[in-house]
Amino acid sequence: MSKFISPITRTRSRTTRIASLSPPTLSRRLPIQPYRTYAQFHQSTPSGARDKSAVGVFTPTAAALFVATGVGLYYYFQYEKRKLQEKKEKELESRSVGRPNIGGPFTLTTHQGNPFSEQDLLGKWNFVYFGFTNCPDICPAELDKVGTILKSLESEYGQAFQPVFISVDPARDSTSQMKKYLADFHPRIIGLTGDYAAAKSVCKAYRVYFSTPPNADPKGDYLVDHSIYIYFMDPDGKFVEAFGQNSTAEDVVERVKKEIGGWEKEMGRKV
Repeated sequence: MSKFISPITRTRSRTTRIASLSPPTLSRRLPIQPYRTYAQFHQSTPSGARDKSAVGVFTPTAAALFVATGVGLYYYFQYEKRKLQEKKEKELESRSVGRPNIGGPFTLTTHQGNPFSEQDLLGKWNFVYFGFTNCPDICPAELDKVGTILKSLESEYGQAFQPVFISVDPARDSTSQMKKYLADFHPRIIGLTGDYAAAKSVCKAYRVYFSTPPNADPKGDYLVDHSIYIYFMDPDGKFVEAFGQNSTAEDVVERVKKEIGGWEKEMGRKV
């Protein structure tokens, strides 16, 4: 006869086995690892020993790469700086190539009776015109043009310009005559005159032709044939451009602005 096992006994047996598989108590848990500070972390070699040659977070290899990069950047910037300087020098040479050598030493007297030489042209943009006070039409028209040019430019650049009127008729153009004549034109035009030798010298320097004879009669009634150009000189006293009678005031202003922009870019300064 088989042994009878009740359902209640089976349930108790299963419960006992499940209880034996429950997690360990708190007293049997693994110990918690202690917290390690940043200072306790250090670089180690594959063998586990500390790498005494490492400094901070840099290894010798990283330090070498850092130095090499710095040296490379230094030479790169030096190279670029040299290229930029060479470019500026070439631009300066290109602007001067093909331009005539106009201008040079001279000594004359202003319509105010003061001495004036080529040194007084320095530091300003100069408009230099050659003519004479007894000129019936061309000289007055060109001097009026100079006044119009100055009025347009001074609104933007201020008084960075110096207009000069040099006489090619020294026999009749005394300082008093020049002063009287220039009263009808732009107030900043400076009249220059001198003896025949001084007039001939400055005309030669500027390549200006004039027909006044050395022994001209101061009271004579004659006309003087001469070159008709407005010379534009830079603040260093160097020739920039010559504007003929057919150049309008607008043409001159446009060209002058272009030349000033190029000069300021090259020199890195303004007048």
